[in-house]
Amino acid sequence: MVEIVTKLAHRAWRLAAQSKAGRLVLQKDGAAAVEFGLVAAPFLALVFAIMETAIVFFAGQALETAVASSSRLIMTGQAQTQNYDATAFKNAVCAQITGLFNCQNGVYVDVRMFTSFSSVTMPSPVNSQGNFQNDFTYQPGGPGDIVVVRLFYLYPVYVSLLGFNLTNVNSGTRLLAATSTFRNEPYSN
Repeated sequence: MVEIVTKLAHRAWRLAAQSKAGRLVLQKDGAAAVEFGLVAAPFLALVFAIMETAIVFFAGQALETAVASSSRLIMTGQAQTQNYDATAFKNAVCAQITGLFNCQNGVYVDVRMFTSFSSVTMPSPVNSQGNFQNDFTYQPGGPGDIVVVRLFYLYPVYVSLLGFNLTNVNSGTRLLAATSTFRNEPYSN
């Protein structure tokens, strides 16, 4: 009895294999391509998200380096004795940043002077609705003054993966910030 059932099952299998639908079910040639098609999109999205995250962190480090080197112009009195205004100082900042982003049209510079470290209060560049506000000043101070130099850049974000998003401003960008706080040296005017 078992033999008869087995023979009937094989015969049914062969008949199914001979029909077009049956042959399609039995084909295994394209299985790897279909599996790759299912996995490729999430894999590529993950790779692009990792690359974008790395680039954003690299851009943040470039901004940190620029604020550290350009704030020395104020700390040593070079910017004050050479009568730098906000535009001239921004040009000095942009000379420190090369090729990563559009410095002239994208970097915002905020330089504020204080009389003591305890009086330092910095307003947030993002309002309560999550919008970026450009209300920055240029006050390099004089010898012995406390100065805070801040640089901001709105970096565009392209990849959002599974709810993980690098944006922190309503405009769909990542606000990068770099800050340097110091006391001006006692340079001579």
